[in-house]
Amino acid sequence: MPPTRSGLARRQYGVAALFTAPFFLLFFTFTLAPIGYGGWLSLHREQTSGLGLGGEPEQVFVGLDNFTRALTDGQFLGSFVTVGVYCLVYIPVMIGIALVLALLLDSAYARAKRAFQLALYLPNIVPGLIAAMIWTYLYTPGLSPIIDALEQVGIPFNLGSDAGAVGAVANLTTWMHTGYNVIIFFAALQAVPREVIEASTVDGAGQIRIAWSVKAPMIRGAVVLAVLFTVIGAMQLFTEPFIVRDAATTIDQAWTPSLYIYQLTKAYDMGGAAAASLILTVVLAVASFLVTRFSKKGATL
Repeated sequence: MPPTRSGLARRQYGVAALFTAPFFLLFFTFTLAPIGYGGWLSLHREQTSGLGLGGEPEQVFVGLDNFTRALTDGQFLGSFVTVGVYCLVYIPVMIGIALVLALLLDSAYARAKRAFQLALYLPNIVPGLIAAMIWTYLYTPGLSPIIDALEQVGIPFNLGSDAGAVGAVANLTTWMHTGYNVIIFFAALQAVPREVIEASTVDGAGQIRIAWSVKAPMIRGAVVLAVLFTVIGAMQLFTEPFIVRDAATTIDQAWTPSLYIYQLTKAYDMGGAAAASLILTVVLAVASFLVTRFSKKGATL
């Protein structure tokens, strides 16, 4: 007897559920459950009973006090300002350099493309901790040949200033992540129809005009995706300033939101750390929404 239509539908639903179940299981275990636990922590504060004479610590419900404390803390709010300035410096420079390098690699005059791709990608495989230690050495006056060379040509570099600290961290992360985005943009450029480029050439457009007026607009989606991922990564900045602060004295324990949360965790203020983490999550969600929203709006202009 042939299966009925409803029987086939149930079988298809069952197969779909079987294949998607591992994803939802991992999503719940490693995403939703930690967020839910963080939400519970953010509403409680650990308190020791017995007037501090050795009583057992207990979790006390404090409502939104942890959120209020974080949102009224000047250090926490200032960390977002610092990250905002860092993003304004880092993202345009890094994305611009990556796009130019990708367009150069895709030009008709480029040679040894594979070798250049490998060379550009190598800094991305260096762990952030090692890269930060290398650049901390290169930022140290008296030890760094780069600082000595800059001073000899009359270009001062003061890592002890706020601008110097932002520039140092932005330079480090640009060095690490530019090659990765070059690979992404170069792969997107390979999907640009060759007929369009040939037609532009026949119309008299030069290589530079084709690159900026034809190729770059056609990989807009890849550029927006790279900007989105870069914004998310920049807002969670932690390792680089954590290491570079040994040389940059203006980088304090609340220089970025992640450093602020780390300090609360070290002080066993789990409720405050959870509340600050959830606030950072909301800010990341809003920033991601704005990037995608403005990119769609720009595409329709």
